[in-house]
Amino acid sequence: MTPVRTAAREPVAVIEGLRVEVAGRAVLDGVDLSLRPGRITALTGGSGSGKTTTGLALLGEYPPGARVTGSVRAPQGLIGYVPQHPAAVLNPARRIGALLLDVARDRVRHLPRRARRAAARERVLDALARVRLPADGRLLRRFPHQLSGGQQQRVVLAQVLLLGARAVVADEPTTGQDPLTKRGIVDLLADVARQGIAVLLLSHDADVVRALADEVVVLEEGRVREARPGDGRDRAPLGGAGRHGVVLDVRSLVARHGRKPVLDRVSLAVRAGECLAVVGRSGSGKTTLARCVAGLHPRHDGDVLLDGEPLPAGLRDRSRSQVAAVQYVFQDAKAAFDAYRPVLDQVARTAVRLRGAAPAGARREALALLSALGLPEAKAARLPAHLSGGELQRAALARAVLARPRVLVCDEITSGLDPLTRDAVLGLLGGLLRSGHTDALVLITHDLATAARADRIAVMDDGRIVETGAAGRVLGAPEHPCTGELVAADRSFGAAG
Repeated sequence: MTPVRTAAREPVAVIEGLRVEVAGRAVLDGVDLSLRPGRITALTGGSGSGKTTTGLALLGEYPPGARVTGSVRAPQGLIGYVPQHPAAVLNPARRIGALLLDVARDRVRHLPRRARRAAARERVLDALARVRLPADGRLLRRFPHQLSGGQQQRVVLAQVLLLGARAVVADEPTTGQDPLTKRGIVDLLADVARQGIAVLLLSHDADVVRALADEVVVLEEGRVREARPGDGRDRAPLGGAGRHGVVLDVRSLVARHGRKPVLDRVSLAVRAGECLAVVGRSGSGKTTLARCVAGLHPRHDGDVLLDGEPLPAGLRDRSRSQVAAVQYVFQDAKAAFDAYRPVLDQVARTAVRLRGAAPAGARREALALLSALGLPEAKAARLPAHLSGGELQRAALARAVLARPRVLVCDEITSGLDPLTRDAVLGLLGGLLRSGHTDALVLITHDLATAARADRIAVMDDGRIVETGAAGRVLGAPEHPCTGELVAADRSFGAAG
């Protein structure tokens, strides 16, 4: 959904020459920013670039002991804040209805006592409608922990609207969300802007920024590196779908966790040169499907075929060449590394163990690949504890790629990366597909920008694949006009919250 672009009006908030120093280090250095009614400004950049510090400065909040120069003005009223983890600002002991009514009552104190209750309730119902929450008793009687993360975000935003905020700071609102929930948040923020409210979107999700931003401001080490209009850039698919027939063929896969069914007769095929993204809500079965393919969940029924030949269900029963042929990159990269051996040694060991490469050659290969992923030798030679989560994810990818797999299965490997690093990782994966270093790529992801780069998308819900198709068609599914749900293959998937 493309936001309505309004004519420029007087800004509701202005930052000029803002410099924030903490312990002698400049967290922000000379930042200028203005927010205008009905417009969405995206503040983006890598982790530690100063996005959250800038957003909190609009609220008058700074790190402890900070030295602040420059100015922050909000001449047209209150600025609201929607944090990345909304549960942290909702009183866990109060029901949702009480939380919203508390705010609404403060706004109607000027009315006669007899009129206040009805007026407060009217304001609550209006705020719920504006953030696409049902105005029914069930939701109002719930406590915050009984809501999904998306619903909690909407409740916080409803409180902001009840307070009469003229601007909203949304701090990484789509991080960790599945594509369907993410689409709902994008539409919600676009709706807020249409209501004449200025929105500052703090995000490193390039797809969300492209979908929403009227203006994009890029921070780097506390400075504005670039400021430009939103440009709606598209990115090419990673693969060249279907060059040489089916590489991976999954047939009628059924799996359980204990007695709980997780996969229900799942079938899919991935062709040579193709990238398939598997998306869906948390708990839909995505990771279990990936683990079955990789031999990490051996207790399943059905078949996993590589080039038409069945693979043993368990990793221990697969030959060395079969293990190399299907490589899995874990979401929790830290747990996948030995804490007492340098990362570089562990990455290089894959080429030695699975391909029989000489140790010196394996080390050179590992260094070249790690460097391409932004991990120079000085970092790669460290123990895992001395690398960040994002750096370990890239190292895990390098380790899998050195096996030269036929199929590379990546489980949420871009979820913790900033846009520049994510694009570098996806660019590397696309290069591997196009060059034939791997024949097929399966991405398990919540990230809409990552899924959009696939050739095809498979949508999972409740252990089944309920929609497959070209990425543009699946992600562009029409929106239900009344409920805000996405409709695909004659089934509705409401955004979680």
